[in-house]
Amino acid sequence: MSVLPDESRSLPPPNIVNHNSVVLGAIGWAAVVLNNFGHRRPALSTGVHRQILGISIGWFIGYYATRRENYYYACRDRALYQYIKHHPEDFQLKGTLAEVMDPFHPIR
Repeated sequence: MSVLPDESRSLPPPNIVNHNSVVLGAIGWAAVVLNNFGHRRPALSTGVHRQILGISIGWFIGYYATRRENYYYACRDRALYQYIKHHPEDFQLKGTLAEVMDPFHPIR
């Protein structure tokens, strides 16, 4: 079983620097620093190679989480667009915004 289906290859790739990558990279780094702190080692100066590895693994997982998220939203949008296309009677356009909105009566 693959993490991403083959259909997801048709989507444009997300940016390398995205929210999920940054957050999960920071979580990976924090996990290594807390491990150092828990073993009574200098937290920031010990195991720099493990800190870089933690950031890299978190960044990789965040990037693929963003790709999966984009695929999920693309599938959802495609299904919604198909529904709107096949049921136009449910999505009739109104004339003006005043016909759509309820009348506003300020209370003073």
